[in-house]
Amino acid sequence: MTDHRQEWFEIPGAVVVTAGRYLSERESGLDGSVRVLNFCRTGRYQGRGYYVSLLAEARGQRPLPDVKTVEDLKSEARVQALSAQLEPLVHETLHHEESDRFELDVYLGKDPAERHQALAGQLFAKVRAPLLRALFQRDERRWRLDAVHAIGIADIPAQHRAFLLEAAKAFVAEAPAPRPQRADGGRPRLAILWDPNEPHKPSNEEALQRLVRAAPLVGLEAELIEPDALGRLAEFDGLFNRASPEVDGVTYEFVRRAESLGMPVVDDPESILRCLNKVYMHELMSRHGIAQPRTLVVHRRNLDEVVPTLGLPCVLKLPDSGFGLDVMKIESEDDLRREADRFFKVSELIVAQEWLPTGFDWRVGIYDRRPLFVCKYFMAPGHWKVNQVAEGQRLIEGKTVAMSVGEAPEAVINTAVRAANLIGRGLYGVDLKQVEDRVYLIEVNCNPNIDAGNEDQVLGEALYREVLGVFARRIAERRSGAAPSTA
Repeated sequence: MTDHRQEWFEIPGAVVVTAGRYLSERESGLDGSVRVLNFCRTGRYQGRGYYVSLLAEARGQRPLPDVKTVEDLKSEARVQALSAQLEPLVHETLHHEESDRFELDVYLGKDPAERHQALAGQLFAKVRAPLLRALFQRDERRWRLDAVHAIGIADIPAQHRAFLLEAAKAFVAEAPAPRPQRADGGRPRLAILWDPNEPHKPSNEEALQRLVRAAPLVGLEAELIEPDALGRLAEFDGLFNRASPEVDGVTYEFVRRAESLGMPVVDDPESILRCLNKVYMHELMSRHGIAQPRTLVVHRRNLDEVVPTLGLPCVLKLPDSGFGLDVMKIESEDDLRREADRFFKVSELIVAQEWLPTGFDWRVGIYDRRPLFVCKYFMAPGHWKVNQVAEGQRLIEGKTVAMSVGEAPEAVINTAVRAANLIGRGLYGVDLKQVEDRVYLIEVNCNPNIDAGNEDQVLGEALYREVLGVFARRIAERRSGAAPSTA
């Protein structure tokens, strides 16, 4: 994939497609058996390059880089860790006396200057992005990695084009390398991350205390930690995130760090990236035949198709909106253009869906691939969504009515389990609408609400033991060196 058509960039045995075509044409001719090499600039969150990797994952097409790598490159902690891993090789091989800064380009693991091939190979092995630019700084006569960025094909100087073509040809002919295995260790302590200053908490304080009290019953010690405790994370054996996940925020840094330490973590970084983007969600669920409201992925070139396709009113969504924020009811073409213009300033793609009015939404909690709880979320008083954010960020919620899994319609449970299991083995809240006997998936949420008095109405304290019991089992598997259970 390239941002724009490059006449010189042709690779035998591969199809070169522009990002615009890949994003706008659902049936692009690429099936799940191919690898997608993303040569676009990926630095902007929800830009074209970001969406190429995201939708390639949704379509089962093994992108390079994947979205987690794109986000990792924005993490200062990740770059520091990478610098420490590369330090011996950097000290051994990097010798440049003319300046205290050095820039190394890496094209699919190759150094176009052909002076630092070992270093280029190690960078690519650890940061799986096709085109990298690494910046090194010399302090007190020792070189260290200062920054690393994914670059795009437009950043390649003309004199390096032939070299890149040869590197790409060689890479296309290679088999994919296996992923490295992580080391184990530790003792059973669980960190529960929460943010007391957060306006819309996924768990109220009583639910958090119930988790802490339930931990000894499953053989764990649980401690509530806050966003300033990142440096303590290595003291624990697992992380349960009860703060709102944002890809560019501190919560993502916590879960990314926990995963890098090899500990069980919920939400895991991959689930966050998948669940927080409604474009990915639509592509993935469509591919697997899960019923959704009529949906159109909207870009600037097909905005005029929204009303003829979906009618009015319809719903317009920013892909990473949460708590019903930036989910707008569109009642006129003027509304559509005004809100779309606002959303396009943030994201290359947005989502439009048909309007399905119902008195409540189903919420099914899925954990470790099994249904955990079922609730009816009724609409906020006088509003069309279950949550209404009033002035001053005050959240007005509709009534929650929980029931046992066996009481809920079978189609609701089955659809929720199928959808959540396409995301992973974490804790998910699956939102669905039921219109007569038809069930439609709205979205799969990571980090779903577990509030005392709401989601625990049926299971009570057993809900918290169920959640922590999965952590206890995964920590035990990690300590014993057993392969993680997929059941």
